[in-house]
Amino acid sequence: MKVLKNLSEAEALVGQELGLSKWQKITQRQIWKFGMVTGDCQWIHMNPIRAKLYSPFKTTIAHGFLVVSLLPKILEGTYSIASAKMGVNYGLNRVRFTAPVPVGSYIRGRVILKKFKKITNGAQMIVEVTIELKGSEKPACVAEQVFLVYE
Repeated sequence: MKVLKNLSEAEALVGQELGLSKWQKITQRQIWKFGMVTGDCQWIHMNPIRAKLYSPFKTTIAHGFLVVSLLPKILEGTYSIASAKMGVNYGLNRVRFTAPVPVGSYIRGRVILKKFKKITNGAQMIVEVTIELKGSEKPACVAEQVFLVYE
């Protein structure tokens, strides 16, 4: 994990990679829980038998929004700013689901600092997170996430 001393050090890294998370496995249990909480119980996610028989993927796949919901966990292991007192998720500018994530797959995030703007007592940072899928050249998801970080 890359540890930055302060926001000035972060600002100097615009355009550079901030870190790469560890691989994490996507389980059917995660998919079921996410489906139940969100009400997205489409069979391609929730029914392994039907998915094996009828899905072009031959197995269940993770919800795209499940993958996005893992961004905090992914980012947690990539970088930190020692002087930060608080960080707030400000939103997403762009999200693309570029490949399915079959159950049992491993994903990780590659984080690049795209933009940095000073604000009162902190900064607005935009990072591009590419969710890589182990064994695939094509990423599962690419998202721009916006944070407000306060010192």
